[in-house]
Amino acid sequence: MNTKTEAKEYRMDPLKWLLVLGLIAVGVVGNSHFSAEPLLYRVLGLLVVAAVAILIALQTEKGAGLWRLLRESMVEVRKVVWPSRQETNQTTLIVIAVVIVMSIILWLLDTFFGWIASLIIG
Repeated sequence: MNTKTEAKEYRMDPLKWLLVLGLIAVGVVGNSHFSAEPLLYRVLGLLVVAAVAILIALQTEKGAGLWRLLRESMVEVRKVVWPSRQETNQTTLIVIAVVIVMSIILWLLDTFFGWIASLIIG
């Protein structure tokens, strides 16, 4: 069985990225230009422009690679064995205890060295 995977050909990527940058610029300038309009309309307009820019960016090689990375990372996140609530609480308490003990040790060392310095300096 011979299965060939055809690599998708991405054409005009630089032009697509210029279009994305142009859409971002239009969104920024448009938001400033229409500053007298209600905020809701400006936000909705920016969301539409951002959605179009993202869809265009996903059609590029780097955009498709980013989307593939996000999908694969979600698969990996599902494989993670998350700690139970009890393990999380125990670990948190251990960290808090170690921080308290270390802060007391450092305070004692600081006090001791301060006392030594005051004896030397006078």
